[in-house]
Amino acid sequence: MNKKSLSERDICTKFITPALQKAGWDLHKQILEEVFFTDGKIYVRGKLTARGERKRADYILYYQDNPIAVIEVKDNKHSVRAGIQQALGYAITLDIPCVFSSNGDGFLFHDRTVKDATIETELTIDEFPSPEALWDKYKQYKGIVTPNGEKIALQKYFSDGSGRKPRYYQQIAVNRTVEAIANGQNRIILVMATGTGKTYTAFQIIHRLWKSGAKKRILFLADRNALIDQTKRGDFKHFKDKMTVVKHRMIDKSYEIYLALYQGLTGSDEEANAYKQFSPDFFDLIVIDECHRGSANEESAWREILTYFKNATHIGLTATPRESKETSNTEYFGEPVYTYSLKQGIDDGFLAPYKVIRVGLNVDSEGYRPQQGKTDKDGVEIEDRIYNRKDFDRKLVIDERTDIIAQKVTEYLKGFDRFAKTIIFCVDIDHAERMRNAISRHNADLVAENYKYVMQITGDNDEGKRELDNFINPEEKYPVIATTSELMTTGVDAQTCKVIVLDANINSMTKFKQIVGRGTRINEEFNKLYFTILDFRNATDNFADPAFDGDPLRVKPITEDINLTDIEDEEEEDETPIIDEVTGVEIIIEKPIIRNPVEEPQTEYVNRPKQYINGVNVSVLVSRELFFDSNGKPITISLKDHTKEIIKGKYASLEDFLLTWNHADKKEAIIKELQEQGVMVEALYEAVDKQVDLFDLICHIAFDQPPLTRKERANNVKKRNYFTKYGEQARKVLETLLDKYADEGVENIESIEVLRVKPFDEYGSPIEIISHFGDKQHYLDAVKELENELYKQA
Repeated sequence: MNKKSLSERDICTKFITPALQKAGWDLHKQILEEVFFTDGKIYVRGKLTARGERKRADYILYYQDNPIAVIEVKDNKHSVRAGIQQALGYAITLDIPCVFSSNGDGFLFHDRTVKDATIETELTIDEFPSPEALWDKYKQYKGIVTPNGEKIALQKYFSDGSGRKPRYYQQIAVNRTVEAIANGQNRIILVMATGTGKTYTAFQIIHRLWKSGAKKRILFLADRNALIDQTKRGDFKHFKDKMTVVKHRMIDKSYEIYLALYQGLTGSDEEANAYKQFSPDFFDLIVIDECHRGSANEESAWREILTYFKNATHIGLTATPRESKETSNTEYFGEPVYTYSLKQGIDDGFLAPYKVIRVGLNVDSEGYRPQQGKTDKDGVEIEDRIYNRKDFDRKLVIDERTDIIAQKVTEYLKGFDRFAKTIIFCVDIDHAERMRNAISRHNADLVAENYKYVMQITGDNDEGKRELDNFINPEEKYPVIATTSELMTTGVDAQTCKVIVLDANINSMTKFKQIVGRGTRINEEFNKLYFTILDFRNATDNFADPAFDGDPLRVKPITEDINLTDIEDEEEEDETPIIDEVTGVEIIIEKPIIRNPVEEPQTEYVNRPKQYINGVNVSVLVSRELFFDSNGKPITISLKDHTKEIIKGKYASLEDFLLTWNHADKKEAIIKELQEQGVMVEALYEAVDKQVDLFDLICHIAFDQPPLTRKERANNVKKRNYFTKYGEQARKVLETLLDKYADEGVENIESIEVLRVKPFDEYGSPIEIISHFGDKQHYLDAVKELENELYKQA
């Protein structure tokens, strides 16, 4: 057997796994092979979506439920050290201390617990460390020094037999929390983006601490009934009869797990403070959901509860830690033991990416000044001053403004999906009520079928609140559109929310992140893989703030003549840049103003009642498309220059790019890599021409080469009579692939799956089609040769 001829998988099977078993590792309980630990980033083009590559480790080794070692394996043509950098990247992501690389001859061991010359050592194939040796390394890495700490760390995760396991970041969050507690830390905060499973993570933390005996009585605190109900019905249901919900200030001390509202435990007078029915030492663990709200404020009544149970361990959960003069999570809990951001979640494919469409109205951008003697609907004269965005719907209500927003939202849904779950965030309850009415008028056909097509869901509206569960239930068709102000900004698990409309002034970064989080959940069964933000208040200026860690796909302002019905299907746009008529210089998109993430001070008009007017000309102003880079920051140079910078950073010359392109097994891999580095493929197609191949776009933009359309490239191949070397049936297949390329691009001819769709299905099954070429390898060689012909002139 020639070791050099073995595949990477053969090396694993014949050399690595036997070496692990010889060192004492249990194949069934401690070794996992080919472990995918991300879902693959979602890329969106128009209405189409595709997943990027999932991250995969060749081996992860476990001690009980703790991942303690990662191994990256290469074939024997590589050195024993070839995989170490890749393995280290995985180890840092997965919080693993022991890192190995191998080619089947031996191992390179990188020990993240040391800081001297022994950090990397080479081992023979028979010297792989035992589970106990690597567990000792893990304990050293995590600072676990006591028998009790080890007992807690070894407590297994809860499993209901369904096969559901914590995702890698949830596992890190749980492990770091229980390890911190094992090491005596009593104030802990976890920061996890909305939609990443904070409640499930909290459940696993509580379960492990409870089952290990480290914590015996636990209080889970929230500030909304919806959060308590979701928690009880969701992951916490496995606590069964050990759990109770505190209601009506009635205290039963016979349970071990308590769920409670802050408001249900405290009140304005001493008698209403139900928490004092417990002794101060009754609870030894308190978990505070959404801890950025009341509990973070030192002056709040809610903080009294935490102070009363000060001897317990306090764990705060939040997506948006708050730091201000009055409120500080860090001051109370310390630095987060773990942070999993919105950007990480989108990059890993666990959270939905999003598009942004900005609609600028004339009265918002220019301000509105009433003509002399203008009165409101009650005949009261409007004060003569300039009213702007922060005044509308709070101080001054313009009927036409509300109407045009309802019209534009309806336009968008008609072009996208009229039954896409949509949340419209309004200034206040009155605004939400009026918006519901305006949406109803513009969707009278669907409202006539079912009045629940649009519902006002606000704190004061009992009918609307009763529909909240139906809105967030993917199985329920109605309500489709919810108008709200504050009630749905947080804690609402809207898995299938596909559209978020912003018609409220959002000056708090915490609130902005919470609102964006309403759309970040993914539900593939219901085709929810991304969402769209329609912004009427420039609230998305918050994306430019350093405190925001998201990664928008794109931001598209809307001109007056653009109909939102067509926005999702739009694939091309005039490539002509905006040129200053005087200087002849291209006008560059400037970075938007960074909004100060604090509440704006009240103006001197605070005591004036809200006034309602109509008869105002409200229209959409001309604007321009705005893009964000791969770090979620605004691009302040032209899109073409931004793309040129990225490509030239990777390929120093046209020759370098052509060499890589022509030798690539799959062109799609190069395209994906450029997308991951921030090349905005969709936007480039719109800026130039949708019929141009990405290859030509890159050559044109980065290296100033004249582009050929896909049809021109396909016709050049046909002119060369290249297909005469093949039999009749194989020639038909290749000619059809060429037509497919001309219509859709190179990515769509590289997958064998293309043989399952029309018109290839007329030629037989994929196996029958491949047989015309001899076998699968000869078919793949023919496709590669076809690609070479396509790019021959280059």
